[in-house]
Order: sequence, then structure tokens, then C-alpha cells
Amino acid sequence: MTETGEPPARPGLTYAQAGVDIEAGNAMVDAIRPLVRSTARPGADAEIGGFGGLFDLKAAGFRDPILVAANDGVGTKVKIAIETGRHDTIGIDLVAMCVNDLIVQGAEPLLFLDYFATAKLEPEVGVAIVRGIAEGCRQAGCALVGGETAEMPGLYAGRDYDLAGFALGAAERGTLLPREDVAPGDAVLGLLSSGVHSNGFSLVRRIVAAAGLAWDDPAPFAPGRSLGEALLEPTRIYVKPVLGALKRSRGVKAIAHITGGGFPDNIPRVLPDGLGVRLALGDLRLPPVFAWLARTGRVAEPEMLRTFNCGIGMVLVAGQADLRDVTLALREEGEAPVILGEVVPRAPGEAPVTYSGTLGL
Repeated sequence: MTETGEPPARPGLTYAQAGVDIEAGNAMVDAIRPLVRSTARPGADAEIGGFGGLFDLKAAGFRDPILVAANDGVGTKVKIAIETGRHDTIGIDLVAMCVNDLIVQGAEPLLFLDYFATAKLEPEVGVAIVRGIAEGCRQAGCALVGGETAEMPGLYAGRDYDLAGFALGAAERGTLLPREDVAPGDAVLGLLSSGVHSNGFSLVRRIVAAAGLAWDDPAPFAPGRSLGEALLEPTRIYVKPVLGALKRSRGVKAIAHITGGGFPDNIPRVLPDGLGVRLALGDLRLPPVFAWLARTGRVAEPEMLRTFNCGIGMVLVAGQADLRDVTLALREEGEAPVILGEVVPRAPGEAPVTYSGTLGL
């Protein structure tokens, strides 16, 4: 009791006592500065600390640009990174999911921002994530100009975190895809994926749990790798080969990024009304992970095609007269394009994506 008989005043609460460590956030910002600077490119110096990131379109060489924006996340693939303690590649996935959505419209990715939310900030985890984001930005040729780290105890639990990414690109007026001249008979080509990429992981995790496997068990489909390591294989970033091929050849009419929804949901997004595609499933080079998922989870072929990329991360449409030119351009950029099928007329009520053959699961 005090001399006046009043109980002593309680000490005031602090933000740290509420679970938010501002000093840890500042330490992380200092640690990631060199990683951010490594993504500098013409138009952006990739310095962080201001209230907004800057980009100079003129310095980047654009004359009459149309801006193209995209944002995305990584989904429950993040949960595997958390449970395995492997945080250094999930940032590549984050960048890939955004910039791959820009190049399908013929846009060059210019800048990237990230959002990292967690229950309690562990600076070493945050730095590992940003290291992956910076690597993804270097692969895509875009600058990491800013981001947000949010420590939110009570909203997230334990070591859980989530990621979101935001990318901005540009294309000169008149060069955007898809073109309006997509027509029956045009060829459909596919670019190979690195595996599951960043879609369908709620089903992947369900299959792994039902099989009674742990993340550090040997991967049944990837000799010499643990299951967690193999499933965390980063999403391919197609920016440089696709943009390089677009510069080498004007024969590409449309491009689709094969993400959630697979072939049946993504290819129709770039087709004019009244057109569909017919794909030869027997020509797909199915990576072993998909055969394992289908067999272990007893996943039916239609479900596989609508949930996963099934070995193809990008689909391109080209006229038959330009097919050789486009194929050569892609090969010169290091790709191994697969001819998957062709564009076909589609009557009202018909499925926009039809198939011949099977995946051979």
C-alpha cells in the first residue's frame, strides 16, 4: 500500500509485452538490405526504408508503356516450409506466382513487393524468406522495392506465417497478349514445370498425411532427397526464356500460366469465344511426383488435370506457319517445348478443353 492507502500503480504495458518486438523487425530490415540491393535494375535502385518504392519507366527504356499488375501467394506450400524449417526457397515461389502472371500478357516484370505476416517474428526466418524473394527477383529481372513485415500474435499461432506478393510490369502499347487472331488449327505448346509448383498443396499434404509419411522420410519419387525437400522444389520462373522468345519471334499469339485449375481453367482464359483446345495427354512428360500423388492418393485423372500442372507450367499458342520459328526461339532460350495439341472450334455448351489419350497414371 502507498502512504495514502492506495494500492501501488500497475506498471504500464508495452508493445513487446503484447507480443510485438519492434527491435526484432528493425534488425531484420538491416539484415535484408544487401539482399534487396542485389535486385537493383535500370529504373530502380532497390533501396528500402521509404514509405513507397519508386520506379523510373523512362530509365528502363519504355516509350509508351501499358502497366500490368499481379498479386498472388504461395498457398499451403508455406506449411511445408514451416514444418520442415526450410525457408530459403519459398520466396522464389512467391515471386514466380506473380511474375509468371505478367509475362503471359507479354509484360516485362519491373518491380516486386512482399507481405510477410507471422505470429512472432524470428529474424533469421524472415531473412531466409527474403533471401528467396531476392533470388526470385534476380531470376525475373525485377527489383525488390519494398514490403511489409507484420507481427500479429493472436491472429497467427506458433511459428505459422503467410506470404503475399505484388508485381508490376509493363509492355509497349500494341504488344500485349493474347492477340485477337487466335484461330482453329493453331498449335498449342507446353513448357515443362519443375514439379508441383505452388498449387494443389492442400491435397498434397492430405495425401502425405494419409500415407503416414514424415517430411524427413525419403521421397518415393525423388531418390536421394527427403520428401519435404522434394516437394519444396521452387516454382519455375519463365520470365527470361519467354520474353527472350517473344523478342526472337512474333509468332506467339497467347500464353497461359498453368496454376490452380490446371489446363481446363487456365487455357480458356486466353482464348476467344467459340474456340477451345484439344490436348494429347499421351505427349505429356509427366514428372514422377504426379504419378506418385495420383497412385498414393487414388486421385482420378480429371481431378489431377484440374488440380495440378501435370508437368506443364506454361502453355503457348502459335500459328502453324510460325510453329517452327517459335519452337526454335524457345529452344535458343533453353526451353524444351512440347507440342500438346491444337486450337479447335467450340460449340456452345462444349468443354473448352478436351483430351485425347490418357496421362498413363
